[in-house]
Amino acid sequence: MSTSDHSAVPAPASFAVTVADVELEPEDLAPGQIVSGDPVVTGKVLWESPDGKQVRGIWQITPGVVTDVEANELFVVVGGRATVEVEGGATLELGPGSACVLREGDRTVWTVHETLRKAYHISY
Repeated sequence: MSTSDHSAVPAPASFAVTVADVELEPEDLAPGQIVSGDPVVTGKVLWESPDGKQVRGIWQITPGVVTDVEANELFVVVGGRATVEVEGGATLELGPGSACVLREGDRTVWTVHETLRKAYHISY
């Protein structure tokens, strides 16, 4: 059997979490990404595929303005509010219950009005 045969890799057990209660850990935010304010980023990876090409987890950012270059991502906001401006594209108003899809390579400016927490799935 080759190491690329993922059918033999046991799947993780199914689980559920209360997104608002997940304890998050500090994550790096490059100083060059900060446009204004003093935003703090925290998160927790809940699951990662064996090949590292898919990641699911919880992510949070406190108020401020930051820039980013996005991955292929689907997320649902569970708390807070933000405006995300996609360079050459839409301006997205996000709040609790918003589902958002970002494309790999999108250049964004996040204006976080209230601490935003999201549950996400990223594909690389």
